[in-house]
Amino acid sequence: MLSILQFIVDTAASLLGGLLLLRFWMQAIRVRPPQQIGQFTFTLTDWLVLPLRRLVPGMGGYDWASLIGAFLVVLLASSLLLVAGAPVEAVLLHALYRFLTWILYGFMALLIIDAIFSWVNPNAPLAPFVHAMNTPILRPIRKVVPPVGGVDLSVLVALVVIQIIQFVLRQVFHG
Repeated sequence: MLSILQFIVDTAASLLGGLLLLRFWMQAIRVRPPQQIGQFTFTLTDWLVLPLRRLVPGMGGYDWASLIGAFLVVLLASSLLLVAGAPVEAVLLHALYRFLTWILYGFMALLIIDAIFSWVNPNAPLAPFVHAMNTPILRPIRKVVPPVGGVDLSVLVALVVIQIIQFVLRQVFHG
């Protein structure tokens, strides 16, 4: 029964945490979202972000309340491990690992969506938004990896680098 509850909590936390991370990234790189995405994201996260902004105002052009909110969501979801008898330190490390994993999976999802748009419909209404979200990730890679035969391999390289980072994180946290 505990595993079913944990699955439900993890699913809800992943969706909310993903929206909070998306909100942070959109504001960090100064990308204006399409109205539907912006309204959806801000409506579902304002209840947490706005009160947190009173405690942690934005500094350096970053919306720290969104990022801290995402970590609090993963920490709350991970606290179910306390019910299972895990020590507090283990729960904090687990939460940090999951938080970093969410960030990496978010970047992977954006890269894959961007690649699909470029193959299927580069003129899709969301394509410029997704492309703009990926530009800060791909720009440094494109300086090193030029297009080969007119094919941009930067997305593939970025996905491989993210996979390597995930492997390193797994080794660090789970030895």
